[in-house]
Amino acid sequence: MAASSAYIIALNAGSSSIKLSLYRTDDTTSPELIAKAQVEEIGDSPHLFGKLADGSVFLDETPNDHELPDHDSAYARLREALDARFGKLELAAVGHRIVHGGDLFSMPTAIDDATRESIASLVPMAPLHQPHHLEGIDAVSRFAPETLQVACFDTSFHLGMPCVARLTGLPYRFFEQGIRRFGFHGLSYEYIAGRLPDVDRRLAEGRTIVAHLGNGASLCALQAGRSVDTTMSFTALDGLPMGTRSGALDPGLVLYLEHELGYSSEKLQTLLYHDAGLLGLSGIDSDMQTLLESDSPRARLAVDFFVYRVAQEMGRMAVSLGGVDGIVFTAGIGEHAAPIRQAVIERLAPLWSVALDDTANRAAEPGRISTPDSAVAVHVIPTDEETMIARHTWQLYRSRTRGDASASDPDPDQDQDQGHRA
Repeated sequence: MAASSAYIIALNAGSSSIKLSLYRTDDTTSPELIAKAQVEEIGDSPHLFGKLADGSVFLDETPNDHELPDHDSAYARLREALDARFGKLELAAVGHRIVHGGDLFSMPTAIDDATRESIASLVPMAPLHQPHHLEGIDAVSRFAPETLQVACFDTSFHLGMPCVARLTGLPYRFFEQGIRRFGFHGLSYEYIAGRLPDVDRRLAEGRTIVAHLGNGASLCALQAGRSVDTTMSFTALDGLPMGTRSGALDPGLVLYLEHELGYSSEKLQTLLYHDAGLLGLSGIDSDMQTLLESDSPRARLAVDFFVYRVAQEMGRMAVSLGGVDGIVFTAGIGEHAAPIRQAVIERLAPLWSVALDDTANRAAEPGRISTPDSAVAVHVIPTDEETMIARHTWQLYRSRTRGDASASDPDPDQDQDQGHRA
């Protein structure tokens, strides 16, 4: 990399959106956030919005529908807005959040034709996310074909879980074929694990349950910063109920829906991914804040079920860890919904020595929210998946352009350009 500043984009492409974060870096400094921008409702009432790192708005547009019909045009428009604000950017690389890497990818990986093909092969395992990640990759390729693109996988963080945590109850031959528990939200958990040494050394070295609670929700059991168990498994449907996803279900119930109620695979996919969870239970909305503010009995039921399942799964994570030293709440609900944190901890209090400081819990600030005499420390730590993507992308860019082994994956013997597990 040249001594002058270069830029990295961390990109997350959804079904009708593109969200990106722009970072500045050079040979010696980690990526520094400069701005965030996004396009929502691509192809249907699109809206562009962008903020600088200091919070000031630099982009707020509502173009005509036909102007941004697809991800290609949306990405190009975002790049134009960034160039208009910062001048022509010297873009070093683009890092993509990829939900599912299966057991093919153990680390951030440079995207070439073979990598893209492998990511596409995993679409059936992440149908809600993977196709749109591919659209993001293709949009960047068409806009800037020579730019290095890096895939950062949500599953990679969990690949080191013990074998018993990766098994399913199916015959072992399926495990040998790659049907196993993977886990997701790995970029978020990796970021939290990296923050713990600065927040609470005891939790960084001990047994911590991290609750990534948002529209997608899961838990991760961290032992000295490494994942030993998590609630999601083969797909991002398992575990906790989510905004529109069901979470864990009796497999026999799915068979019943198919054989007795006539649900096709397509109808089942819609039900489980889009019509279930908080939305399906409440009949009102998938947004937790909306449900908390509602006086509807079904809204209350949906919230109670969510809390019930989070507390239950925390108990399971404690078994995997052999005890608990701390709990971290993160992501949209985890960071902002004080009533949910309180309700979860109240369910756990009879089992563990833990209680929340009400003032600290209700404060809109990160930090410790448990009482001083709680044996289990409870913290709120904002997550930052985009920063993890930017760091990984920067490290891979440096390793490719400078031959700097220290900037690549911690294991320099692994081939980071390919990133495939042996």
